[in-house]
Amino acid sequence: MKPAFPLTTARLLLRPFTVDDIDDVLDYQRRADVARYMRWEPRDRAECAKAVSQMTEETGLRRAGDCLSLAVVLPEEGRVVGQVELVWLSEEHRQGEVGYVFNPRIQGRGLATEAAREVLRLGFDELGLHRVVGRCHARNAASAALLERLGMRREAHLVGTERFKGAWRDDYVYAMLRSEWRAAQD
Repeated sequence: MKPAFPLTTARLLLRPFTVDDIDDVLDYQRRADVARYMRWEPRDRAECAKAVSQMTEETGLRRAGDCLSLAVVLPEEGRVVGQVELVWLSEEHRQGEVGYVFNPRIQGRGLATEAAREVLRLGFDELGLHRVVGRCHARNAASAALLERLGMRREAHLVGTERFKGAWRDDYVYAMLRSEWRAAQD
């Protein structure tokens, strides 16, 4: 699956990343409050450039294991304010995973929910997935709330899953089935 870009929602434009996005992405990936629950530390320009370079290659889903990474742009600003992704976990079992990272300066406006909802639409309606999961650090209340606003249900609280920034990490796992997605669209 390679969507016809750009994708548009009511207030956003979603498109593949380009190397010109480095400064916009650095604006949020350098922040300690953004990296707090991520598996990476706040990034400097070189680390951010490497991450953006990788995301420029993630433009479609051809086989299980692929990741589609999309830049989330506010059209009136023309700036990247976040990123959303869809990972194809299993072709046989039609499973995927949604992920996201956003600049805190746009929080509280429902933009992350809007962008993530578009990724769910891609997964269910275009890729034909049966199930999509979303995972977050158990202390990341904002991320858990976003997954719940999407209509996903918490299926697990995994305790002590890995060493994470000097402590044991707990994770929440959320999920939604295609039938639940379709029922919510009616």
